[in-house]
Amino acid sequence: MADKPRVLMCPPDYFGVEYEINPWMSVARGVDHARAAAQWGALRDTLGELGAEVEQMAPVAGLPDLVFTANAGLVYRDVFIPSRFRFRARQGETAHFEAWARSRGFRVEPPPDGMSFEGAGDALFCGATLFAGYRFRSDVQSHQWVGERLGVEVLPMELVDPRYYHLDTCFCPIAPDAAIYYPGAFDEYGRAVIRARIPRLIEVRPEEAHGFSCNAVVVGRTVVLNRGAPRLAEDLRAMGFEARPLDFSEFIKSGGSAKCLTLRVDGEEAAAWRDPDSPP
Repeated sequence: MADKPRVLMCPPDYFGVEYEINPWMSVARGVDHARAAAQWGALRDTLGELGAEVEQMAPVAGLPDLVFTANAGLVYRDVFIPSRFRFRARQGETAHFEAWARSRGFRVEPPPDGMSFEGAGDALFCGATLFAGYRFRSDVQSHQWVGERLGVEVLPMELVDPRYYHLDTCFCPIAPDAAIYYPGAFDEYGRAVIRARIPRLIEVRPEEAHGFSCNAVVVGRTVVLNRGAPRLAEDLRAMGFEARPLDFSEFIKSGGSAKCLTLRVDGEEAAAWRDPDSPP
């Protein structure tokens, strides 16, 4: 892992549930904006305490989900592959994420027209392999293109429960050979792929997965996740990790939690764990 993890976040100044594009969202429920700001600030401060460098991009009125920077795209070395959002409500975010990436010196390489790809929401490295979720937001063709462009192995897996519409809502690498995941979000093939390719696994129980406990941020051996997952916290401790629970209740109203609110700028999660002897 990089000596000082770098994370991109976007303040929730304009965050709210203004449309409904997943089963968690309800315009009628609304959001407590003061509480959302406090929860976002607690995550930012916790990541800083853990040694991460947190960069903030400017929020934009009319783009309430810009706060979910995991969906900005996928970072790999000096390449940034921006998302191509399936729903029109989020498509306005892309130009802002691309501008941010260019301003930081990344080579921006958009997927071809007609492909749906939602960045680190659906594409997570565990070791050198990119695990990719498809069906609800991203499509298989986009993952194949990403793998060819980056020269990495990609394992597409179908998501089958619309509550877990992005891979990062049900799967989280915590080390090059370890991950937490919720089996019920995948079809049998997907479960078989995960079990065959990742030696150390923690299966998250349905009630804790429903609380977005898989949507976690990993800094070193600390896993920052939504509170209310004591069994997962115990399993993590048994594997040598520390669980750091925080409250993300306002963001869960929109279908996101800790991971959704962050993008690893130094290489999405385990991309930073690639073999140091491999060629640049």
